[in-house]
Amino acid sequence: MHDVAIIGGGPAGLQAALTLGRMHRSAALIDSGVYRNAPTSAMHNIVTNDGRPPAAFRATAREEIASYPTITPVEGKVVSITGDLGAFALELENGDRIDAGRVILATGVADALPAIPGLADAFGDAVAHCPFCHGHEFAGGRVGIIGAGEHTPRLVAMLAPIAAETVILPGDEPVAPEVAGVLARLGAAIRSGRIAEIAQEGDGVAARFSDGSSERFAGMFTSTAWRQAAPFAADLGLAMSDGGAIVVDGFGRTSRAGVYAAGDIAQPPGLPMPLHAVAAAVASGQLAGAACVQDLVAEALGM
Repeated sequence: MHDVAIIGGGPAGLQAALTLGRMHRSAALIDSGVYRNAPTSAMHNIVTNDGRPPAAFRATAREEIASYPTITPVEGKVVSITGDLGAFALELENGDRIDAGRVILATGVADALPAIPGLADAFGDAVAHCPFCHGHEFAGGRVGIIGAGEHTPRLVAMLAPIAAETVILPGDEPVAPEVAGVLARLGAAIRSGRIAEIAQEGDGVAARFSDGSSERFAGMFTSTAWRQAAPFAADLGLAMSDGGAIVVDGFGRTSRAGVYAAGDIAQPPGLPMPLHAVAAAVASGQLAGAACVQDLVAEALGM
């Protein structure tokens, strides 16, 4: 019986394991080997790790955690969670079982991209979805934005100090007049027409249109439709936000006793959505790990 089972070996889960290890609490760190930021070659906007490959970040974290003997690394995929506070049972795909008093969900989210040929191959570097994580890499260049929804003007305004020019690529979808008006005021151009293909070209990326023409950019942005990568929020009946995130308190506690959530899947109080960033995931993993320790202490004291 472990004090805690941590599901997910990304930044949130790794930090939770480190926090618990330093407090000599036993935890199983279960890593499926699937990570949201796997498509990108470098992380950004995380101090001391700006520009570092995600795989290198994870490798260093595992080395550090290995010095804490109460943490047990487990390679595998959890397929079910049953039980309650003090007696959770996790079944792995290979048939193994892990018992734990508490569970930290750090399972991350999965991105669904627009159905444009070549987009998935370029996503993560030449095509991004977060200007905090990748905007600087396109500095001084021409930047394309796929789609023209209600949030597009905000992205254009965020890129204003970075990009030399922004071009909106709505495809065949009409641009709402109110959105078009704001985009015009911000100086963004609109290039209509169905995108037939996205292709990386040298240090940039090109959008090729169905009429045979093409536009070249230093980089592009696209929105993603994200979802929970694992089914456990629904399986455990956790309270969810309208956007599909697990609702947590300031320390990562969910609506179910003994279950905590950290990283991209969790929405803290006061925020309209989860903060999809490595630094935020690390912070939430530390808070969830600390909450487990505090709750174990309260239990020992009969509080």
